[in-house]
Amino acid sequence: MRNAPRGGAPFHRVPYGEGEIEFMLQPWFDVDIVESGTATPVDDLGAETIRCLASPLGSSTLRQLAADANKRAAPRKARAIIAVTDLTRASPDAVLVPPLIDELKGGGIADSEITVMIGVGLHRATTDSEKREKLGTVVDRVRVIDSDGRDPAKWADLGTIPPYGVPGFTQKLVKDADLVVATGIVEPHQYAGYSGGRKTVAIGCCGEPVITATHGMRFLEDPGVRLAKIDGNPFHETVREIARRAGLRFCLNVVTDDRERVVAVAAGDPDAVLADLVAKAAALYTRPIPKQYDIVIAGVGHPKDVNLYQASRAATYLRFAPTPVVREGGAIIIPARLDEGAGEGAGEQRFLAALERAPSPGAVVDEARRHFAGGEQRAVMVALTLQWCQIIVAASESPEVVRLAKLRAAVDVEEALDLAYEHIGRPARASVLLVPRALHTLPVVQSGVVA
Repeated sequence: MRNAPRGGAPFHRVPYGEGEIEFMLQPWFDVDIVESGTATPVDDLGAETIRCLASPLGSSTLRQLAADANKRAAPRKARAIIAVTDLTRASPDAVLVPPLIDELKGGGIADSEITVMIGVGLHRATTDSEKREKLGTVVDRVRVIDSDGRDPAKWADLGTIPPYGVPGFTQKLVKDADLVVATGIVEPHQYAGYSGGRKTVAIGCCGEPVITATHGMRFLEDPGVRLAKIDGNPFHETVREIARRAGLRFCLNVVTDDRERVVAVAAGDPDAVLADLVAKAAALYTRPIPKQYDIVIAGVGHPKDVNLYQASRAATYLRFAPTPVVREGGAIIIPARLDEGAGEGAGEQRFLAALERAPSPGAVVDEARRHFAGGEQRAVMVALTLQWCQIIVAASESPEVVRLAKLRAAVDVEEALDLAYEHIGRPARASVLLVPRALHTLPVVQSGVVA
């Protein structure tokens, strides 16, 4: 962590869309800045990916797995699925996927037998141009499709998943494949502890009942379901078992820094890959801070600030850090573009509707205990955060959506700071924490130190 210079330039910047937004802080704000740790970026991601595929962790090579799948599938050709993340995750799949296809082909699985499935969950479908933007020339080589979490005719039943009896559904194409592979980013996640390749299959490619159950109140209120927590996390255990039953055999995952540069790559057995990269991600993302703050400014940037559903994670991550980063009664400011409003998928629309129709944040939580649908978990987390502190979204293109979601909308960050300062009672001095990449930084209040 570093302090903003006294008497120096008063302007600061945080990510906004694919660029940055600049703002000024008034002299009555005492500002600290916390960023994730530093690591040397991978110089040549393509070459490093090939190296990792040649020496996988805890697994045979993907080429050998493909050859084994071909033997089992004979006399027909083996079929393979490569599950990739949706557009809201900055996984560099245009670089990661071609070497995977090459390995599968080297093991005897032809391009015509390979399908790349974008795990959209309950988010909106991707357009043809978005598929090309995400995957590059892969779209010219193999079939690329979206998963479908809304159509039961496309699901396969995996049975009941422990420990909480979640109904297990995945795409039939995944279950029927002879070899399932996944890409993904390992980074802190509100429910899974850390995201990664298993979640790409288990949640991204699931049927809606899986999302409804795993994101319901039973999981949200379980003390083991926490940001950056793997051990004893029933959400993580459920995801692991769904992916296993769905046939996931091999993962290729990355860790990225504040600037979305890849700093670590691992390939191989899903458990081994996650363990390796969680250790690296925790060292990068977890940062000590000395206290709770009156106000936190949380940067998001592309692709997460495309809609409110995703951008709101900045506030809930800070609220549900091991100790809330903002003090009770404080304020969180999120500069976010929101060019898609609340979001265009079924889950995003349910999120907005749950916040809009409830008379209060408390009512959102009460309603979720009576009835719950996939997507509304984000509304619950936002509502719980609103019961702790104010949330102000600055400089968005959808201020009306922000207000419908019971958040404050500000024209720019300076106005958001004015609103936050008024909210906390206009003290002579106010503490502000600036987190330029709030989804890549986990500030941890040092034990026993609170506001």
